[in-house]
Amino acid sequence: MDGHVLPTEDQEDQASADDLLLWVLVWSELAAFGILLAGFLVVGFLRADAFAEARSHLNPLLAGINTLVLLASGWQAALAARPAASISARRRALVLAALFGFGFVAIKLFEYSTEIGAAGLPQFGAFFELYFLITGFHLLHVGFGSAILLLVAWRPSPGNIVLITTLWHVIDLVWIVMFPLVYLV
Repeated sequence: MDGHVLPTEDQEDQASADDLLLWVLVWSELAAFGILLAGFLVVGFLRADAFAEARSHLNPLLAGINTLVLLASGWQAALAARPAASISARRRALVLAALFGFGFVAIKLFEYSTEIGAAGLPQFGAFFELYFLITGFHLLHVGFGSAILLLVAWRPSPGNIVLITTLWHVIDLVWIVMFPLVYLV
């Protein structure tokens, strides 16, 4: 014998159920954000002039910085998911990913504070309603995900690390799609 213990049938069934849950979560997140972004694009097409003018009140520099912060967080999450990493390295990477996530939240809230004035202008109503809905929904995901990253760092198990880092990458992917559509188009 080589000393390896084969998984039991119950463990294999649990792993299969965990994988199914993960993919249901991933695809439901992608579908929800996809619907929101499609709606944003349709209304933006129908009200192109108002959307273009409203976009001029956004701060693409802050959003760009936030993109880098979120990518740094995703990089740390990827380091945490490496099977060869030690538990302490995984914990450190998860904590850093969470801290970058909270940094994203702080920058986004500051950005919101600079946009509130323009959001109250009636000609920009549709743009800012959709903008705050989409980016706010994403912001809630980042804040909640950051808290879960810390929770998993406290009690890291391989399954939980895979689950939260995969979802974290989905949150990153959503932002990577959202950033040019909302700020740059």
